Amino acid sequence: MTHLPRRLVIVVRADPVICGHSGEARNLAEVALTRGFADVRLLTWPIPALRAAGLPLKPLDRLLPYSEGITVERPEPVGDYRVPDGRYQAGLTGRLVELLAEPYATVCLSMYLAPHTPVVVDAVAAARAAGFAPGVRTVAKAVGSDVTNVIRSCLREGRFGAATVLFTTFLANDEVVAVSDYTRQEIVASAEQVDARCGTTFAEQCRRRVTVSYPPIDSSAFLDLDPASVPDALARRGLERDGYILFLSRVTKAKGIDDLLAAYRRMRCRSRVKLVVAGTGPMLDQARALAAGDERVVFLTDVDDREKALLMRGCAAYVLPTKPEPDFVETFGIALAEKMLAGGGPIVTTPTGGTLEAVGDTAVIVPPGDAAALAQAVDRVVLELSVGERHDLEVRARTRAMAFDRAAVFDGLFPQEPTALGAA
Repeated sequence: MTHLPRRLVIVVRADPVICGHSGEARNLAEVALTRGFADVRLLTWPIPALRAAGLPLKPLDRLLPYSEGITVERPEPVGDYRVPDGRYQAGLTGRLVELLAEPYATVCLSMYLAPHTPVVVDAVAAARAAGFAPGVRTVAKAVGSDVTNVIRSCLREGRFGAATVLFTTFLANDEVVAVSDYTRQEIVASAEQVDARCGTTFAEQCRRRVTVSYPPIDSSAFLDLDPASVPDALARRGLERDGYILFLSRVTKAKGIDDLLAAYRRMRCRSRVKLVVAGTGPMLDQARALAAGDERVVFLTDVDDREKALLMRGCAAYVLPTKPEPDFVETFGIALAEKMLAGGGPIVTTPTGGTLEAVGDTAVIVPPGDAAALAQAVDRVVLELSVGERHDLEVRARTRAMAFDRAAVFDGLFPQEPTALGAA
């Protein structure tokens, strides 16, 4: 039996987008190099398209390099201004067809059902119709925004046709996974609504087929920090170890930044610790306005991946008061798991969506949207917890987060056996 070299293709919004799932793609790609894949490709969007979409982006001059063997491709759009939308998607689809025509046994993962899963389904159908006979296995991973931003909006607006297309495309893949059990449950619940309206059978298929694959995290990036580098990194920002509360996430209402700023104004510990808001997002200007005149609130919009871990390690507490909003619900909380690995002060968060799947019993939990409870919890963490209690939370959190190490997640998601010539 002849075996083809193996290739992994991930279709995703990759770096420089500030998003935990772009980190997922990077981590899966890096592990693939150690698991017998001869070639790894990330198909993603040109930088101008990402900027035009208004997505928060990392500093381009400080992006971490990928290992040799990983190629990031940003296909140019197909057509001109007379094709008002879909030009970039056509570029992605066409490039994937070209890759499928090459002699590789390919595993193709799409992250974000819209628009990346249609790219994969259309490319595979086109390659087969053209007679290329690709040896390909497709995996579609539903992330938080697929449910909160796409499926729910379809259901709210009565656009069952669009929801039907999404579920049909999702289930057309060889394997279908969700980023958390919460996400899986939401997919099934949404499918039930579409079934009730359209007479389809999506819910039964989703219950039977959708499995859970948690976000893969490079644990070494957080565990292997040089202790001496932490105070130096903090000093460059005018900070001291245990001298600040950290919010490091997208600056949006769904992440609870407004609640945190309101809570900080009433915290007893504010005289001891600053509030560092690290990140960008659609509510950044409003957050700055809410904090106007408070010199204890520091905004950092240029934190790169290296500095992120150092800021997490040095904080007195990490606070993510996420709450459900119509356009977003925290379906796991990748930053929470990263903070658990990094160590440092305790985590304060809410039981929103899938956050408890990340933190378990290793964080201090407050009700979402309750600024008073948030202030009390942070005061207790900063002012009242003993050194032993803080250490116990830190150790248990790190132990739990190791379940999300990228190697373990990769091995659970992808088979290790080589694919034979012509096998699907």
